[in-house]
Amino acid sequence: MRLKMDTQEKILAQIKKYNRIVIHRHQRPDPDAIGSQVGLAKILQASFPHKQIKVVGKQIDGLSWLGQMDDVDNDFFDDALVIVIDTANAPRIDDRRFDQGAYLIKIDHHPNDEPFGDLMWVKEAASSSSELVYDFYNQFKSELVLPQDAASDLYAGIVGDTGRFMYSATSAHTHEVVAGLMATGFDMVKVNQILDEIPVSVAHLSAYLYDHLTISEQGAAHLVLTKEILEKFDLKDSGTAGIVPLPGHIAQVKCWAIFVEQDDHSFRVRLRSKGPVINELAKRHHGGGHPLASGAKAADRDEVAQIVKELEELV
Repeated sequence: MRLKMDTQEKILAQIKKYNRIVIHRHQRPDPDAIGSQVGLAKILQASFPHKQIKVVGKQIDGLSWLGQMDDVDNDFFDDALVIVIDTANAPRIDDRRFDQGAYLIKIDHHPNDEPFGDLMWVKEAASSSSELVYDFYNQFKSELVLPQDAASDLYAGIVGDTGRFMYSATSAHTHEVVAGLMATGFDMVKVNQILDEIPVSVAHLSAYLYDHLTISEQGAAHLVLTKEILEKFDLKDSGTAGIVPLPGHIAQVKCWAIFVEQDDHSFRVRLRSKGPVINELAKRHHGGGHPLASGAKAADRDEVAQIVKELEELV
């Protein structure tokens, strides 16, 4: 007779214990961050109707179709279970009240460079945190309910983090998870259409990227987007996410960086690769992430130049 609980069983036990649950994710979220956050919340709410399940963080207009964030008073965190999903390190957690609950759980698929929380379930081999949420549901499907809208959210998260199943983290199991989600009957075509659509401003910025992308002889590419350029296209930082995969369509490009100037004149850095491992580079510049998809920060133009140099050295 097995007496020792595995991590997922311990997580379910904590979920059953608390009547208040708050789910956080990382700042500047992508479809997987919100898809896994909202998808988990919908599963728990459908499975435990008597519990109060809240999702917190900045509302992102472009991802509002996945779900709305809740306004939560400080008092709600008293004797509450807090779950932080899809977030590798504590400084990136959106809504800084994550440590005010009674118990903290970390669920993530990024490298566990900064362990935090009372209980952690981290699986780097997973394609996405949305895949982990489905695995959690599937392990306890005799006790949990998977609503159709939760399946839609999780599917969006998986599609987003796998780059439409083009990235190396996509596995046979990933496709098994998608099949399980599709069995709920959600409108997969609609989700794909939403994820594929871009506004005219991003279409124009895409043309700008192809015209101005710098590609080294070694195959390292980069583009710097200043505040002036973003204003020209009537875009903010969040609006640039749609162009990040585009350099990868060019055969000669092996890895690339997109630098986006911030209000304080520092730069947000989005790093991507077809092969060379880039997350160690990201760590050296106040960032981190996956081996082929990471983020970092550059304090000024000098650090931008340094990152470009290190990127070229990688290839």
